[in-house]
Parts: sequence; C-alpha cells; structure tokens
Amino acid sequence: MPSSPEHPRQVSLEDDGPLLVEGPVEVTCADGSVAVSDRFVVAICICRRSRMYPWCDTSHRRRTRPAEGRPAVDPAD
Repeated sequence: MPSSPEHPRQVSLEDDGPLLVEGPVEVTCADGSVAVSDRFVVAICICRRSRMYPWCDTSHRRRTRPAEGRPAVDPAD
C-alpha cells in the first residue's frame, strides 16, 4: 500500500538492531547506488556491518557487550 496522509509509511527503530520499514522501498546509498526491495517489511542496516548492505543480515548480533572497563569487541574484526 503506498503511503499517504491517511496511511503513513511505518518505520520502526529496534534496540541494537535494524531500521524496519514497510515495503516496498527504494534506498539510495551514499555512493548514489539504488537498492530496491518489494518485501512487505524491509530491515535496513544502520550499523554498517552487513555484508548485504543496505539490507540487514543480522551482523549486528555478533558484537559482544563490553566487560567492566573494556571496550566492545567485534569477533568479525
């Protein structure tokens, strides 16, 4: 369903997760490339760890929480 004043596009921010957007969507990336998805809900990566960027592939889940006084560690790094 296209967005309109009566039916605005739904966007959800998840804690430690992606930006969820009602689809279909077109995403214009910083380099000018355009990614298109016709899915009902699209997960857009906001951590930039995804190998499928701009789409989320749950790479954000690999980041571990910092222990006392130690920085967060990403096993992928």
